Amino acid sequence: MNIRNISAAAVIDAVEQLCIRANTRLPEDVKSALDAAEEAEPWPLAKETLGLLQKNLCVAADKELPICQDTGMACIFVELGRDAHIDGDLQAAIDEGVRRGYAKGYLRKSITADPLKRVNTGDNIPAFVTLHLVEGDHCRITIAPKGAGSENMSRLAMLKPADGVQGVKDFILDTVRQAGANPCPPIVLGVGIGGSFDKCAALAKEALLRPLDAANPDPYYAALEAELKDAINAMGIGPQGFGGRTTCLGVAIKQMPTHVACLPVAVNMSCHVTRRASVML
Repeated sequence: MNIRNISAAAVIDAVEQLCIRANTRLPEDVKSALDAAEEAEPWPLAKETLGLLQKNLCVAADKELPICQDTGMACIFVELGRDAHIDGDLQAAIDEGVRRGYAKGYLRKSITADPLKRVNTGDNIPAFVTLHLVEGDHCRITIAPKGAGSENMSRLAMLKPADGVQGVKDFILDTVRQAGANPCPPIVLGVGIGGSFDKCAALAKEALLRPLDAANPDPYYAALEAELKDAINAMGIGPQGFGGRTTCLGVAIKQMPTHVACLPVAVNMSCHVTRRASVML
């Protein structure tokens, strides 16, 4: 078996670049969804608002400026091949990349060292790292900066199995109603169903990594995603809460087995600035 070494320095450089790219350029699938929404939106104020959001995206890309002033928590997802070895401390390398990226890109540092004492770390670390071991000798790194406005609107519920799919739909739709304009719609929803209390929340976060033009591979859940998206857009919240048909750009569900007595459901809400960028080392 040949083990491929990947230097910590390569990880640092990659994360530094990803921090800047993700915060200044929207993924193409999200940009395309906004384009389509603006084209189809019949309500004049909503259409104008979507146009202003598009203008902001263009200025950010042209001038290498943040799409949003809240440049978020650095949520990092790593797929590490079993035949790959990081030559150094992976967490330390990612943290250093975040530190450099947020400094070089003049990105806002938003992390407090303690949740109650509220003292800013000054460099946006630590990064929040999720590691998955996979086949191969590669290391794929994805950053998904997550702002607090949408994160604060996220919820998790431990439903009863008897609540069934209707209970799941009711919880998700109620979460969106309660959020209203707070998460800067049009929103993207990451939904986790199943697992344990903690795993369900992780599923919801990871669901946001799926491109908006890729449906759930299970036809049952793909149909549920489409149904929920239509129901949310029928609420009339609209872009930035000004009304219209464009409240939600996409719903992504990630499901997994769970205990026979459990039905966990988590909604991780994201704003129209659903940022992510990846690199393969």
